[in-house]
Amino acid sequence: MTARLPLFPLNSVLFPGLVLPLSIFEERYRALVRDLIALPEDAPRVFGVVAIRDGHEVAPKDATDAAAGFGENPAQALFTVGCTADAATIGEHETGGGYEIVATGTTRFRVLSIDATGPYLVGEVEELPEHSGEGAGALAAGVARAFRTYQKRLAGARERTLAGAPELPDEPSVLSYLVAAATILDTPAKQRLLEAPDTATRLAEELRLLRREAAVISKLRTIPAVDLTQKAPSPN
Repeated sequence: MTARLPLFPLNSVLFPGLVLPLSIFEERYRALVRDLIALPEDAPRVFGVVAIRDGHEVAPKDATDAAAGFGENPAQALFTVGCTADAATIGEHETGGGYEIVATGTTRFRVLSIDATGPYLVGEVEELPEHSGEGAGALAAGVARAFRTYQKRLAGARERTLAGAPELPDEPSVLSYLVAAATILDTPAKQRLLEAPDTATRLAEELRLLRREAAVISKLRTIPAVDLTQKAPSPN
């Protein structure tokens, strides 16, 4: 079964269960938000977040015109698997002329086609179910241990103390998405994790990546000051 979904291109990947804050100022996305606000109160206010493949940067907390420059075939500039975002909170920006949104990732989808004729992109999408896969439980335990090691080495490389780290979730799929979001990886690597055919495959890839990254960090005196894992994102 397919559905039409407003699309919000970003230069980052949203995962199910993770929170996404957005500041909306560009007119086409203000139009998208106005359409969400106009929905009946009991209707879900959802849109689709899709990562941009090349060259168009849109910071999640400072959104600009992500669709501009995509040309006649925007599908070529976007990854085909994204995540539905539920806009639980929508408020007008305190300076006026824009909106502040706090959305939460819910389900993955595949983009089948894109309609660029309106004020913002709209995709024909199909939902991608999350399958467990073989051995997800055992892999989850290994990923949790590897992620804790990764966090400790990352904190050590920054000469910081890892404090207040929350308990990791027991459910393998929830763990897989949280680790995917919290690990410092480039957009293509995160996108591959989002697109994994099942939880077990995602966890196996994360275990490989975490071991590699922890080994690299242990050999470095300092690392870039991108503070993404001092505190892991909280799952919904």
